[in-house]
Amino acid sequence: MIASQFPTSADIYLELNGKKMAVVQSYAAQTTKTSSVVEAFGEDQPVATIPGPQKHTLTLTRLYATQEAAREGMNFHDLEDFNLVICKPDRRIIYSGCQWENIGESGKLGDMVLEKVSIVAARRVETAL
Repeated sequence: MIASQFPTSADIYLELNGKKMAVVQSYAAQTTKTSSVVEAFGEDQPVATIPGPQKHTLTLTRLYATQEAAREGMNFHDLEDFNLVICKPDRRIIYSGCQWENIGESGKLGDMVLEKVSIVAARRVETAL
């Protein structure tokens, strides 16, 4: 019998240029799509819908910089075009082309911990493990 491994905070992380920059304790994801209806003259109902672009907004809680990133002087405020990787037992979800939208900090002097970060991703891809 093969036991499934449950994801831990080490399985949710920020990645930049193939390097793990920070681990994330938890996340919440929301994808929205702005679609439009096509109306025809004389019709009382739309004749079609046109899908619009998707927007992926994520809220990350308790981010910890990796030791390597901290040694290199990584600054969360300088991160651009990074990935959020979420490893689940059967698949991996990658949000790429990420930019941060809002950063909330609290902690002790010298800690590389962020309490809450909101990010927007350009793409979302799921891959099987």
